[in-house]
Amino acid sequence: MQLIIMGPPGAGKGTQAAKIADELGVPAISTGDIFRANIKNETELGLKVKEITAAGQYVPDEITNAIVADRLAQPDCEPGFLLDGYPRTVGQVEALDGMLAEAGRSIDAVLVLTVDTDAVVQRLLKRAEIEGRADDTEDVIRERMAVYARETAPLVDVYRSRGLLREIDGMGAVDEVTTRLLTTVKA
Repeated sequence: MQLIIMGPPGAGKGTQAAKIADELGVPAISTGDIFRANIKNETELGLKVKEITAAGQYVPDEITNAIVADRLAQPDCEPGFLLDGYPRTVGQVEALDGMLAEAGRSIDAVLVLTVDTDAVVQRLLKRAEIEGRADDTEDVIRERMAVYARETAPLVDVYRSRGLLREIDGMGAVDEVTTRLLTTVKA
């Protein structure tokens, strides 16, 4: 099963992606995790990404597309995958369509977590405190929300027009949201 999970920053995509992927026996692929690992290891990519994300911006499509193409080519993705944090732009949707078409595959469903913006800002500020995430200041969070609304939210319409969109209430206890997601995926 090839899935995408979407939602604004802090909606719980990473938490839910791990739970859903584990239940389905496929890898959860988080571009954010890949980027953070490169930042931590101070790779060339990591240094570029650190500068971009510190300003609350998205990593350019060409960098992100190349990382995703490489990851989807790994053997553990053969039974399927769950993409978290990708695609984020129409250009990335087109790139993903091309990658999958080359492999004779397609997306089965796009799961969108819907959340309250102010609750998400508070959630991210708390996470920043706990995890020491320098990129999660209130100004940067609000900028990331604005970038999401401007660049990623239009993808909802793309996937809705393809009949792939599944909107799930992302508010509430983690296990409640997981149950909603699994019910939707298995329907």
